[in-house]
Amino acid sequence: MKFVSTRGKNEPVSSARAIYQGLAKDGGLFVPESIPQLSLQDIDSLRAMPYHERADFIIGKFLTDYSAQELGYATSSAYSNSNFPEQVAPVVNIDGEYSVLELWHGKTSAFKDMALQILPYLLTIAMKKEQIDQQVLILVATSGDTGKAALEGFQDVPGTRIVVFYPEDGVSDIQKLQMATQQGDNVHVFAVKGNFDDTQTGVKNIFANEQMNEQIEKLGYKFSSANSINWGRLVPQIVYYFSAYVDLVQEKVLELGDKVNFCVPTGNFGNILAGYYAKCMGLPVNKFICASNANNVLTDFINQGVYDRNRPFYQTNSPSMDILISSNLERFIYLLSGQDSKLVADYMQQLNSNGRYEIAPDLLRKVRETMSGYCYDDAQTCSQIKQVYESKKYLMDTHTAVAYKAAADYRTQSGDPTHTVILSTASAFKFSQDVLMSLDQDIAALDSFEQNRLLSKLSAQSVPTRIAALETAPVRHQTVIDKEEMFASIKSIL
Repeated sequence: MKFVSTRGKNEPVSSARAIYQGLAKDGGLFVPESIPQLSLQDIDSLRAMPYHERADFIIGKFLTDYSAQELGYATSSAYSNSNFPEQVAPVVNIDGEYSVLELWHGKTSAFKDMALQILPYLLTIAMKKEQIDQQVLILVATSGDTGKAALEGFQDVPGTRIVVFYPEDGVSDIQKLQMATQQGDNVHVFAVKGNFDDTQTGVKNIFANEQMNEQIEKLGYKFSSANSINWGRLVPQIVYYFSAYVDLVQEKVLELGDKVNFCVPTGNFGNILAGYYAKCMGLPVNKFICASNANNVLTDFINQGVYDRNRPFYQTNSPSMDILISSNLERFIYLLSGQDSKLVADYMQQLNSNGRYEIAPDLLRKVRETMSGYCYDDAQTCSQIKQVYESKKYLMDTHTAVAYKAAADYRTQSGDPTHTVILSTASAFKFSQDVLMSLDQDIAALDSFEQNRLLSKLSAQSVPTRIAALETAPVRHQTVIDKEEMFASIKSIL
């Protein structure tokens, strides 16, 4: 299978090239020329497989230039017991109406592990296929979880170096410590004065700047990405939608062929887009519910057809969704418009020039048929954490709480009785301060680790081992830069 750019000016490339290159040369995102189709029998066959074999099956439909041996090695290594000591992606049935897909049982206690444990394998295999003799320099902009997961995945991987940029005041204390204490000789972390959109725009501008690329190549490196703009990041996320479905069939919550709803907390639109690809492949999905916080640019897009980043930026208690520039929306528009790359390029030009674009009415109708959008402020998020904990004894982080409320409101307002899977994207222990405040706990005198111990006591759950270990881990990365200094910072470490 070949991959093309959403903006239409890039010649088709192999999946290895798409993953190695990260971003198309015309500034667009790589997408498959066609979407492989699965029958219900194909989907049902996944039931008997462990997670790594499910990943092997689904990913292999897209990465057709990878051999069975290469993919098998990548999936079995990524989803091993050492990376996911418990279940990889368990589905917890809350009641007859909702299930929760827990995606935070990996090394960094966030859903980004699901893709970033396998991406280094996919990338290093791609380098060999493309006969790349330079080192790959991975650039990452993070709103919190991607950075740590990428650092963990690429730590000391031969032939790679990784640079992570995060907004100085835009992540939780635990997220910041996870990145600041990262071990590895090939890892570099910078806090940026600004918000996530500043860091993401900076990284994309570096990728698109030919002079910067030439300077880096002279130093013996080539750029690549570990953000979800990279197809190698997105394709592993398709897997857990199929995995959740067949687990629900196995548990007799669903009959094979029954439709299901997915409610996804998302800012950059990658997580929910992976679900849409699963639907396009044949997964029986009725509706996607897009859950946002006060940075409600996606909610407005879904409900009104206008994408407008010209609005206030809010720092919220669900910081991984504090995003106003949702990169993966470009792929969604490309799919819904019938792969109209000219239309996509025009919208992206409008976004770059004016900070907004408005889609045509027929395209908005397709969006509304596929998705519903909801958004909530911090107070509503805290209230949902408390309500679910007290009524169902289920502990959620802030991002999951946003999704839970969206799922409940959608059910009430639409009358849709379809069973809904809520994607839980992070452990509550990564956001213990806000979770404890939601539970009316007095935490004024407690640091992050004391807060986690209190949350552990209240919930009778253990603090994730790697989060607990941060308390005594040495801080190795504490450089703070202006957003204009990102490229200079990259050069300084090379």
